[in-house]
Amino acid sequence: MSKYDKSFKDEAVRLALTSGQSIAQTARDLGIKDGCLYNWISRAKTNSETTDSYGNNLNLAEELNRLRKENARLKEEREILKKFATFFVKESK
Repeated sequence: MSKYDKSFKDEAVRLALTSGQSIAQTARDLGIKDGCLYNWISRAKTNSETTDSYGNNLNLAEELNRLRKENARLKEEREILKKFATFFVKESK
């Protein structure tokens, strides 16, 4: 018998894949060993019964990470453009 029920494991795996923080940090936040959470994630990825569900979550997590990186890059570009615009306004006076 497992110490944790299926719903807890499922939620822990979902959090680990979508939270944006490390799996080890998610495990610490939940009060479990990180090796345990890594095992749950591994089983969720290989378990054919849950592949579709977690496959979708994993794709969402990958998309979220990609969008966060893109958002950071765009913010940086915007700040550079603001500086250039300020410089050109000062130069044109």
